[in-house]
Amino acid sequence: MSLIKSISGIRGTIGGKPGEGLTPIDVVKFTAAYGTWVIEQTGNPKVVIGRDARLSGDMVSRLVAATLQGLGISVIDLGLSTTPTVEYAVPRENAGGGIILTASHNPAQWNALKLLNAVGEFISDAEGKSILAKAEIENFTFAEVRKLGKYTEITDYMDRHIQHVLDLELVDVAAIKARNFKIVVDAVNSTGGIVIPKLLRALGVTEIEELYCEPDGNFAHNPEPLPENLRDISKKLEKGSFDLGIVVDPDVDRLALVNEDGSMFGEEYTLVAVADYVLSQTPGNTVSNLSSTRALRDVTEKRGGTYTASAVGEVNVVNQMKAVQAVIGGEGNGGIIYPTSHYGRDALVGIGLFLTHLAKYGKSISMLRSTYPNYYISKNKIELTPNLDVDDILLKIKAQYKNHPINDSDGVKIEFEKEWVHLRKSNTEPIIRIYSESDSEAKAEHLAKKIMQDIKEVVNATLE
Repeated sequence: MSLIKSISGIRGTIGGKPGEGLTPIDVVKFTAAYGTWVIEQTGNPKVVIGRDARLSGDMVSRLVAATLQGLGISVIDLGLSTTPTVEYAVPRENAGGGIILTASHNPAQWNALKLLNAVGEFISDAEGKSILAKAEIENFTFAEVRKLGKYTEITDYMDRHIQHVLDLELVDVAAIKARNFKIVVDAVNSTGGIVIPKLLRALGVTEIEELYCEPDGNFAHNPEPLPENLRDISKKLEKGSFDLGIVVDPDVDRLALVNEDGSMFGEEYTLVAVADYVLSQTPGNTVSNLSSTRALRDVTEKRGGTYTASAVGEVNVVNQMKAVQAVIGGEGNGGIIYPTSHYGRDALVGIGLFLTHLAKYGKSISMLRSTYPNYYISKNKIELTPNLDVDDILLKIKAQYKNHPINDSDGVKIEFEKEWVHLRKSNTEPIIRIYSESDSEAKAEHLAKKIMQDIKEVVNATLE
């Protein structure tokens, strides 16, 4: 069993002993710490909650709601929902915060509590540490019987979220409807199975093939929207009867696209394509994290804007977007953050913008993909012994490549003209993750192997 406590929340596998798996005791303790923090920070005893469709969701949701009520906090329960829908709802309900009950792309045995602040954005590093500290020492006090919080269900927020997407200025419903798109949707049997077909119909799409859209939590494949997990939708599209495929993860904040011939559009390129469209209408700056494709920088500079890289993590991307007033940003895992809507990854907003872009482009999705520069990212890791100083190793690699552009805001990223390599240490185990990108798969792999050899030489020198 696993239990991972981090600044963004608590995540674990259901069952086991307290402190080892995500048990009811762990859920209650962590929720109580968060609720106490909300009251201290905002003085607003109201929290919005919502969940994906995974098997443990109902149980965890009832534990969270009752714990919050026990603190004197009123709960607005959206029921089956999505991460961006909860983010959208928090400020509209004038709440002090929000909790999304989802383990995102993790398998069915996992669940998690993702924590939001009063504006519906993920809490900061400092705030997360404060909540973890409260949970550790059980620094919370429950309310007396006459001061318990109220419980209210609001079950139409996904419909409100859909209407919000339709109302966005850059979403052209008429253009989408005129293209008569035929679309396959893979929602991995979670809440995307409810909201994505509804959104598509609202956008004027009438021919929709629903694949794994029953929100019963029985994930039909590994829920992370990577090519190796999307063979079924790929086979559907290979037959040539559809214009594209749309894939979302269980909490609907990541968007992957499949071409009309069954090939992958590329999860990294979801943001690239959406950014290209947004920049064509509203010129400005963009942001993605250090491990995302260079193609976003190319598209941004071609449109006259400035690209900036942030540390990995949604909250870091959002902070950097605010700092440079970016008009679009996100992460290379298919996470679209469109500030005109809200500062959170949102597959619904991404779909509205992408389909508008494709409709106005007027050709196939594979032809649209061919208009963007081709880059390939290789992902590797090197395992180290626990006694080694990983920070010192990274410093020595940085010194070795001091004549190249280097970003050390999150590990070490080294740029080589149109190639790059990003080294990040794990916070939980003695490994260095190595991400490299080039204009061919072979070159990206070669670059990764070169850096891995450099690391081994540094380690050997340290041990001599």
